[in-house]
Amino acid sequence: MSKHISTRANNTKPSGIRRFFEIAATMDNVISLGIGEPDFVSPKPVVDAAIASLRKGHTSYTSNAGLLRLRQLISESLARRYGIAYAPENQIVVTVGGSEAMLIALLATVDPGDEVLIPEPCFVSYGPLAEFAGAKVTYIPTRVETGFQVTAQDIAARVTPRSKVLFLGYPNNPTGAVLRRDTLEDIARVAIDNDLLVLSDEIYDRLIYGQAAEEGHVSLPSLGGLYERAILTGGFSKNHAMTGWRVGYVCAPEAISDAMYKMHQYAVMCSSTMGQVAAVAALEACDDDVERMRRAYDQRRRFIVDGLRAAGLPTFEPEGAFYCFPDITSTGLSSEAFAERLLEEEQVACVPGDAFGPSGAGYVRCSYATSMEQLEEAVRRITRFVARCRKINK
Repeated sequence: MSKHISTRANNTKPSGIRRFFEIAATMDNVISLGIGEPDFVSPKPVVDAAIASLRKGHTSYTSNAGLLRLRQLISESLARRYGIAYAPENQIVVTVGGSEAMLIALLATVDPGDEVLIPEPCFVSYGPLAEFAGAKVTYIPTRVETGFQVTAQDIAARVTPRSKVLFLGYPNNPTGAVLRRDTLEDIARVAIDNDLLVLSDEIYDRLIYGQAAEEGHVSLPSLGGLYERAILTGGFSKNHAMTGWRVGYVCAPEAISDAMYKMHQYAVMCSSTMGQVAAVAALEACDDDVERMRRAYDQRRRFIVDGLRAAGLPTFEPEGAFYCFPDITSTGLSSEAFAERLLEEEQVACVPGDAFGPSGAGYVRCSYATSMEQLEEAVRRITRFVARCRKINK
């Protein structure tokens, strides 16, 4: 049957994240620091609203663009937090999670042969989604020395006449890096000067810590000159611990939003009615829950970063999302070998850093979206493993 498989499917590599967790699922006593999923249950108002809607028989389609009340709340939230004005009627589409939001944004704006610029390390879906749309992907490496922040100079050096979209994901998965306002303003000038659209994945916008939290998240469309060329994607999976509900959104100027709406309309019809009702409750009643979870992540962040550093693994200070990105080169192992042996010998699952791009070589991604008890045991096991590796290498 191989002749019936498309070139697109054949050329798409399996996710570098999932392989390790398929192995881990067959093992006992595994502590998973891998999958980027909150360990919190969705807030009670979210669950109660969804159950109530089902009991009332609300099981039919919504409009293709999503419940108007949900779009109104998304618009109000973005206006209140970041000063961005998106019209609920024609500039917001509710999607099946953030992944669909990114896909329809690319399908609506990219033609075969257009270039999409993507800083890496980055979330594993970015490149394949761009390639599904027919784009040529140009990755832009980032470095720990510059805080894993892509710079305007890095981007400008890779722009060609075919470059059409700059795809940014900050707060960053896997590094936890957050772009500062001055860096974003420099990037905005490059985008404007080179007539680039900017696709901004801000799924972790409310999960920021330390100095970044004091300064506040900077949403890309809020910057001068970018609103008319920016596409903003977000959702409820991370901030609100609603991964399984599969509700996201995408916002853009009307012409782009209309094009995305067509892609969405034919692909999925609409996001689940139950999930949308739950998302309404998330925006109406769950700000305190979001802050409670953010504070818990911050506590865990401090613990695991300090613990990994004490184990002898230099660890970049993450300021967003819920991942840390320790440097494991001192063990003498590659990222993949480290992750494989840590899983086999100590039953701790993490993700090789180069699954997120070449700049991730020599690192692994550890999620701290798990309980403090689990993190404490994971750090003990990692410390033991690292000491053993160094002893062998002496």
